[in-house]
Amino acid sequence: MAIARAERLVNLVLCLLSTRQYLTAERIRAIVPGYHEAPTDEAFFRMFERDKSELRDLGVPLETGRQSNAEGAEDGYRIARRDYELGDIDLEPDEAAAVALAARLWDSPQLTGAVHGALIKLRAAGVDVDQDAPAAVEPKVRANEPAFPPLLQAVQAGQVVAFDYRKPPPGGQKQRTVEPWGVVAWRGKWYLVGWDQEREDTRCFRLSRVVGAVKPVGKPGAFKVPEGIDLMSLIARTEVDPHHTAPAKIWVAKERAQGLRRHAKVVEERDGGDVVEIDLKFPDSAAKWLAGFGPDVVVLEPEVLAKSVRDRLLGALEGAR
Repeated sequence: MAIARAERLVNLVLCLLSTRQYLTAERIRAIVPGYHEAPTDEAFFRMFERDKSELRDLGVPLETGRQSNAEGAEDGYRIARRDYELGDIDLEPDEAAAVALAARLWDSPQLTGAVHGALIKLRAAGVDVDQDAPAAVEPKVRANEPAFPPLLQAVQAGQVVAFDYRKPPPGGQKQRTVEPWGVVAWRGKWYLVGWDQEREDTRCFRLSRVVGAVKPVGKPGAFKVPEGIDLMSLIARTEVDPHHTAPAKIWVAKERAQGLRRHAKVVEERDGGDVVEIDLKFPDSAAKWLAGFGPDVVVLEPEVLAKSVRDRLLGALEGAR
């Protein structure tokens, strides 16, 4: 499994960095988590050879030497810190400011850990990265959609994906099979750009409209991204006017959901509450906002918005269970 192998490689690097002596393969097998899963000696040595080769391909300076023991001398391994440690980093003030701005830009559980680790490494190297400095523009690109991590992973692996996609009204829902070229943010929303295999054409998909799980199809490295492709331009040409508004009709409980009522117009009384009309500039993101009112709000029209709100509430209920 990819995750288990990555963890094993990290454990191997940490082990070989922490020793001044050359460690034999058997010693490494005994102390590095992951190698004990090998069922036989032959399986372990094949696993260990692959790991050594991958570390060298990654540029890790793996040293081989002789380690003496009671039975003689055996080949052993270590990583010299002088060769492995990061050299001096010299960023200009504007470059350091760009790093800090990028760190503030990401707002995703999957990425904040990596950002934090990068900042620690830069500061440890003596680079002054002031993440709290005021900026003329405070950017935020949230990446809370469940489809974000698997699609980003598929882009990096060059692997085809399949997912159910909810088209804008009056469209329905249909499965799409896509060669993912990139995941990019445009006007506060995340999009996947790629080659739609059924339609045999380039398509852009808003991540908030991806329904359910993203499934990998086939093997990694199955396609190549066209050279010189401008993902942002493709999105800008295919997306609708951002100032377009979509009317919605919503039932609101009496004297509740004042945040919604401030932007809406009451058109009738019904079932102990009010039916209101509101123009939504961004219907997709409005589903999350409306779901936050819970049972005090029921979307009547359009149906695609009502379904999106219901899906969010059902997801919250499943998570609570």
